[in-house]
Amino acid sequence: MARTINPASESDYVKAWREFNENYKKATPVDTTESAVAKARRIKRLESNTEEWFKYYFPNYCTAEPAEFHKRATQRLLSHPEWYEVRAWSRELAKSARSMMEVIYLAMQCKIHNLLLVSSTLDSAENLLLPFKSCFEANQRITNDYGAQEVFGKWEATKFTIKKGCQFRAIGWGQSPRGSRKDNFRPDFILIDDIDTDEECRNEDTMMAKKKWVEEALIPTRSISNPLRILVNGNIIHDNCTVKYLGKKADKFEIVNIRDKNGKSTWASKNTEVHIDRVLSQISYESAQKEYFNNPMDGSDTFKNLQFGKIPRLDACAVCIYADPATSNKDVSQGSYKAVGIIAKKGFDYFIVKMFLDTMSNAKFVEYLFECYNYCRAKKTENVRVYIENNSLQNPFYEQVILPMIYEIANATNVFLPIIGDDRDKKDKYTRIEGTLEPINRLGHLIFNENEKDNPHMMRLEAQFKNFSRKQKRMDGPDMVEGAVFKLRENELIDAPGGFESIKRTNSKKF
Repeated sequence: MARTINPASESDYVKAWREFNENYKKATPVDTTESAVAKARRIKRLESNTEEWFKYYFPNYCTAEPAEFHKRATQRLLSHPEWYEVRAWSRELAKSARSMMEVIYLAMQCKIHNLLLVSSTLDSAENLLLPFKSCFEANQRITNDYGAQEVFGKWEATKFTIKKGCQFRAIGWGQSPRGSRKDNFRPDFILIDDIDTDEECRNEDTMMAKKKWVEEALIPTRSISNPLRILVNGNIIHDNCTVKYLGKKADKFEIVNIRDKNGKSTWASKNTEVHIDRVLSQISYESAQKEYFNNPMDGSDTFKNLQFGKIPRLDACAVCIYADPATSNKDVSQGSYKAVGIIAKKGFDYFIVKMFLDTMSNAKFVEYLFECYNYCRAKKTENVRVYIENNSLQNPFYEQVILPMIYEIANATNVFLPIIGDDRDKKDKYTRIEGTLEPINRLGHLIFNENEKDNPHMMRLEAQFKNFSRKQKRMDGPDMVEGAVFKLRENELIDAPGGFESIKRTNSKKF
């Protein structure tokens, strides 16, 4: 069913719709004193120069001079009624905005009559169609020069027809595009925008179904005898993504990154080197490669350079002992890896001081936990916090198995651990580790203890970092380090003057 605007139930959509309309109205004032002759001459002049046409009718989008690749792409699309192009342009290179202006330019001159806008879901397609719809409603310059475009009774969020005769329809992939004829016109422009999602790209069956749908359901809605423009916008976010597949079929497959092969901004009038550096410094290397360089990384390059160095005095650091008990109780190579480590923080640097990472029994795991604590005590480190992962996978394992063993050793040795169960709801392991640790490693702030370089446990940790990927089954070491870094950051906020003073450490126990 098509979406209708209902402020009570569709507040997000209505808010976006009103915002688009207000922006168009503010950005497109008209000269009411212009004569009919001058107006006709101006329109003719603008229509003969697409870049000037874009600037006049869309000043709110044309805030920077277009790059040469923009101009060439528009020329290709407008000059070929029968054309298939895939634009794998980086984020911040105006894929969607450029294609919207091109489509409206063609529609205002009655050169297209039936457009399908396709995205990953119907909601996504509807949101991408909203700027088109708002333009025809609120762009005062379009209305002044080409007349009001709203057609009563044919004006819905997912499907509408303008008075110039072009029909616009939003559909999500997998929906039936049948019945897309407008009068005697089959679709003569198919705009595919953001059809891929990270989750779907990881599912090979889904991707096969999506590609099949495009080729067997979507494109065949066209007429054999009449021309069709197909334009695909998107990033290459995965080796198996639809954008990359369709690019091999297209007349033109253009890949434009945020920087060119010489390391310079591809759209310098908008994206300066300083701005690019700033954005890239805030995200992981992998995210930058995927979103801005069309280079999805499949794992092993995430932690490209691991740094070993000297560890500072622990009594000058914030220190955390973190342990991941897994759930296995077998000393066999196929068992789950358990991890116990000492992580210290000084300034911006995080130091992996000591690591125990192996398939081990619960008894050995608890012994390593005490060994780490005694190591810190020997270094005269005060206020060491000890955490054991205790999410839904471990519970009640932590309470019923690990704590009794800790209690037994504590009574025997008279060493009492300030244990805190970490019950944080940890989301996707790969995303969490990559997002937290990759930036600090890339910037040289994750440092492995050089004195432990030949320790088999540290060597296993190094190997897990170097081979870290979504497909890697064993990432228990990096997972443990991420937990420690998270807690060190959290404690820094709690302990800061005026920080989270209301947070109570009621789950802290000593054994």
